Amino acid sequence: MIDRQHLADCHAAEEQRFIDSHPRSAEYAAEARGSLLGGVPMAWMTRWPGAFPLFFDQASGARFTDVDGHDYVDFCLGDTGAMTGHALPQVADALYRQASRGITTMLPSTDAAWVGQELTRRFGLPMWQMAMTATDANRFVLRFARFLTGRPKVLVFDWCYHGSVDETLVTLGADGRPTPRSGNIGPQVDPAFTTVVVPFNDLPALEAALATGEIACVLAEPALTNIGIVLPDPGYHDALRALTRTYGTYLVIDETHTICVGPGGATAAWGLEPDFFVIGKTIGGGMPAAAYGCTAEIGRQLNLLLADKSVDTSGVGGTLTGNALALAAVRATLSSTLSDDDFAHMIPLATLWTDGVQRVIDKYDLPWNVQQLGGRAEYWFCPPPRDGASAAAAIDSELDAFMHLWAVNRGILLTPFHNMALMSPHHTEADVDLHSEVFADAVATLLG
Repeated sequence: MIDRQHLADCHAAEEQRFIDSHPRSAEYAAEARGSLLGGVPMAWMTRWPGAFPLFFDQASGARFTDVDGHDYVDFCLGDTGAMTGHALPQVADALYRQASRGITTMLPSTDAAWVGQELTRRFGLPMWQMAMTATDANRFVLRFARFLTGRPKVLVFDWCYHGSVDETLVTLGADGRPTPRSGNIGPQVDPAFTTVVVPFNDLPALEAALATGEIACVLAEPALTNIGIVLPDPGYHDALRALTRTYGTYLVIDETHTICVGPGGATAAWGLEPDFFVIGKTIGGGMPAAAYGCTAEIGRQLNLLLADKSVDTSGVGGTLTGNALALAAVRATLSSTLSDDDFAHMIPLATLWTDGVQRVIDKYDLPWNVQQLGGRAEYWFCPPPRDGASAAAAIDSELDAFMHLWAVNRGILLTPFHNMALMSPHHTEADVDLHSEVFADAVATLLG
């Protein structure tokens, strides 16, 4: 339905508009290219629309200002890391107070017990440890699962997202075998040695893999989130839990993105019963922090393991993990936000955002879909998929690039890797209405 030459012409016009209106960001980008790989301090920052990255000056609540003085509604929120909103005063105050008293001592701070108790209250599992990132937490949990079961492999779902964990950067190849995910540089081993991959929502494939007896754990998002939003079929999670128990396989639920469902994530909202639980990004209010929890029985076994003097060479932990600054940020965040009231504000906004996109899809009878998961919503250029491969097959990089650039040029920031909007307690209906207007104008320009 979209003329590709017209799309290219529209994109070129938006690219020039971006360049013309962001001269200071262009200067900062040129300077950074002299000393930083890709001209950025972290590789993903090259994925933004435009000829160069925007450089931000300040961010607060649901908005930020770039160095050229342009204001934006931020629906990316650090790809969930700032879902609580930017620059929370209570978190900033806690960080200042703790930094003034000390940051890293390799000793527990007085916030430690409170944080563990609050994680138990929210997510249900009784025993916890800290990590710096959810990637680290997932790595640690996979090690524990292999150690406790004596089994060599983990199972993940095709096109899942669990950070930069080697065992999870794997997809199903055309021959049905695990293959390194496109873009995964330098995989350390053939993924068939470490990982089994099955499609999401495919229970027969799941059971066939578990029946081999070689799977230590299933590492799962409650819904796929980094390949659009792929929701579970009715009854899927009940069957997943039953099958893992039948075959003696641990179930690990990673809620790094799906915390958008509610204060206790999908685990609390949907009544999931994981053996291990991973959470990151949001719990520190923007400060790097993550945690992983486990059942009491697993905790009993791990307490014996962690009492061994070789624990510092176990591949679990890290010198800065659980530092006092991170714990102070987690306590300040979880004691003041990500509450029932916050989600009661965020989820209706996500519904409003979804409705605005759906109206445009319906108006032009587009073969697209928009999905909502709690306070998160996303449009994708295909009918609603049931698995990651179907969603991946519908990726349209040219259309993605145009839609993101059109939005940025009109004061809207979406997540760069896909077309996701995340709500915070600070967004307003006016913010959502602006996106609905901008999205409608973009589509009208392409199809008009």
